[in-house]
Amino acid sequence: MEKLIFLPSFLLINLFISSHSYQVPGIFIFGDSIFDAGNNHFIKNCTAQADFLPYGFNFFHYPTGRFTNGRTVADFIAEFMGIEMQKPYLQVQMELLNGSRKEYPSNGINFASAASGVLQATNRDLEVIPLQIQLQQFQVLIQQNQLVKNQIEQSLFFLESGSNDIFNYFIPFGSPKPEPHSYLETMLTEVRHFVDEIYLLGARRIAIFSLGPVGCVPARALLPDAPLHKCYGKMNRMVKDYNSGLEAIVKDFPAKYPGAVAVYGAVYDMVQLFRANPARYGFTNVTSACCGDGPLGGSQQCGREGYRLCFNPNQFLFWDYFHPSEHTYKLISKTLWNGNRSQIRPLNLKSLASTNHTRA
Repeated sequence: MEKLIFLPSFLLINLFISSHSYQVPGIFIFGDSIFDAGNNHFIKNCTAQADFLPYGFNFFHYPTGRFTNGRTVADFIAEFMGIEMQKPYLQVQMELLNGSRKEYPSNGINFASAASGVLQATNRDLEVIPLQIQLQQFQVLIQQNQLVKNQIEQSLFFLESGSNDIFNYFIPFGSPKPEPHSYLETMLTEVRHFVDEIYLLGARRIAIFSLGPVGCVPARALLPDAPLHKCYGKMNRMVKDYNSGLEAIVKDFPAKYPGAVAVYGAVYDMVQLFRANPARYGFTNVTSACCGDGPLGGSQQCGREGYRLCFNPNQFLFWDYFHPSEHTYKLISKTLWNGNRSQIRPLNLKSLASTNHTRA
């Protein structure tokens, strides 16, 4: 049964929600290792990699370049919508060049690059693709008429980025850093520019996801000032301030971006709920990495020499020193898909994917 959702008239759209029909041909994905499906594998000299075992082992049974033991949030949402997982942009480019593919996929493209940030300088030495270049890659496809207007307007756009920028802020060497507020404002300025540009390029359904509690990742063991017996409070405070800025961008959408709908996924709160009630969500460990070595399993990347692997990865909140397990991603995905306004707002992804945009 269809249900009419009333929104302010300045949105210039009518949204008709159906629980069985998703009016979405694809997903265009931007961000970092939370979303990267293998782009970094195709970058010569890039040192931020997950293209070796045991990454990917529990679902794909081989490494795909995803920084987890299976699927990511983007993969699960694609499955929920009944479309294929999005391929990495650089893989698609390679397949077009070698003739194994004739055209760009109709189900969207994944531009995310692990270790990248919203700031172009973040981890530049690792040869990753910052958000600004991801946007340029998308823009070039439009300029080349590889993507059609209707496909863009009807697709979902996902953004998750910023955790590497904030984690790097707490690395106690390198050039002097600005005050936290100034640093975050610079980050949010880049996000606003990104949103401005994808809107101008035709994006009309946009999901911006908060960062998780970065101060709780096992890799905090690499930081001399971070505690091991609890999360790094200073880092999490900075994350929450950044997340508040992201939500403010979403709240501004009705007035600033006519005809578009944006949602804010409160991932930080979801993960903190898992940490507070681990057994309820199937976890036996919410502090250490399943795969890694050293304190909290956070001093060594999974798969590198000397790493240790837990017996049941999906009982761990963290797969490796920075990234969630597939089980964690699945829980987050289900909440983003079906969640209430305390978890994702003003609509969940199921409602966003079911909208039929009719311009007034």
